[in-house]
Amino acid sequence: MRFRWLPWAAALLGLLSFFLVRGSLTDDGYITLAYAKNLAVHGEWALVPGTTANSATSPLDVLLLGFLTLLTRIGGAAHPVLALGALTVLSAGALGWAWQRLVRAFTLPAWVGLLGVLIVVVNPFLLSATGLEVLLVPAILLWLTAFAVEGRPVLFGVFAALTVLTRLDLIVVVLIITFSTGAIRRHFWRAFGTGVLVAAPWFLFSWFALGSFIPDTLVIKQDQEGLFGAWGYFSGPVMYFLYQPVTVLFTFAGAVAGVAVLMAWAGVRFARRWDDFPALAPVVGLGLGGVAYYIVYSTLGVGPYHWYYVTPTATIASFAVLMVGIWLAESGRRPGLRRAAPLTALGLAWVTALGMVSIDLAQGVPWPSPVIFGNWASSTDYARVGRELGQRLHGASVAGPGEIGTLAYYCDCQVLDVFSDRSQVASIVRKRIAEDGAVSRLGLRINYHWFDRNQPPRQVDYKLLYDKGPATGPDSWTVYSAAKGIGHFTLVPAR
Repeated sequence: MRFRWLPWAAALLGLLSFFLVRGSLTDDGYITLAYAKNLAVHGEWALVPGTTANSATSPLDVLLLGFLTLLTRIGGAAHPVLALGALTVLSAGALGWAWQRLVRAFTLPAWVGLLGVLIVVVNPFLLSATGLEVLLVPAILLWLTAFAVEGRPVLFGVFAALTVLTRLDLIVVVLIITFSTGAIRRHFWRAFGTGVLVAAPWFLFSWFALGSFIPDTLVIKQDQEGLFGAWGYFSGPVMYFLYQPVTVLFTFAGAVAGVAVLMAWAGVRFARRWDDFPALAPVVGLGLGGVAYYIVYSTLGVGPYHWYYVTPTATIASFAVLMVGIWLAESGRRPGLRRAAPLTALGLAWVTALGMVSIDLAQGVPWPSPVIFGNWASSTDYARVGRELGQRLHGASVAGPGEIGTLAYYCDCQVLDVFSDRSQVASIVRKRIAEDGAVSRLGLRINYHWFDRNQPPRQVDYKLLYDKGPATGPDSWTVYSAAKGIGHFTLVPAR
């Protein structure tokens, strides 16, 4: 009874966070919104109308947003941004509900659960990527952990499937929690079979109908080598630290503390044995999963996009709060454990969370632009260009300037780049198969077995070009970005 307020408090935090950021969504967030819009309005899995694509990294996120967008059509037009607000509230509430179960399972103080929610929801990297699946990921992972703690293999299997449908790369975390938890290992085939039944329909549809089992974003991002210069995923936090040190310190503080807690647990685990101590394997699996995720991503050759850091920072910070909370609860029952140390650690976690709140509010209320931002134009300017571009093109196609999400969402026209035009994906796949090693070639051939890798390039009628400075001629739009300053887009014939 005393924990029932936690999901509602979390949902309220989600609502407040959405009101804060709703007018400053990042361009990649609009890619997801464009997919949801086309799914709800046209019944298509597409970034631009009439052109099937498979560049949505999170199928579950698009499906949920598409369903909620469909519900908004009851009043007439589709409203994907409103659907995003609803999904943000629901995801935050689900996160709070998962913490409620964990608080009950380990008899923790309720405020520990609130801290666990807060340290995720106010993460500046997460809020700067609203529109993507960044809040859905920690919510589902905490539910996965809760069912592992409760020893419920069937529900664990359901949420393992939902986890990989949210992001396939989260299989790393799923596997570690699975094999860390005795109750799941003992009923492995029950959990595995349930997961396959839930996830297989989508992946088979994706493989046969969309042409690839894994979304195209993996090969697209790997093909962007050099986009960030010498910086890669592993060194990315240093890159962000160089221009936003305070934000990076507060965002990664929980994860660094979590790694320290993980090492401390390993030392204690092998130095001393408590037979009646709570089973911590699923919780440790969550922390190890976050660390392993960071390591695996560091080997994939992808750039340091800020939303890629949400999973490890949120996962490891949640693990740290949960472990120290358990330490605090056990110190009240064991004379040999003192409360001062865990209380101090949790106090520092509150300071970290409130520090992130300060960073978020210092950006402005509501945000004029995300804290972490690199787009060429604000979402408002992109929306203006997209609407006017749609009126100007009269059904013609245009090669995108390199950022497509907001333009495609507002234009409702044929904006073509590698995310919307699969003939460009075919070119990347052919190149990779010709140049990669044997294992990579085999994986690509299997993944793209049903995909037409020899399709010809699509005809492009216009090009939309970006340059610095204000617009000076016809078919040109001046835009502003907090990251890039004043610039302009110009529409020119392709030939």
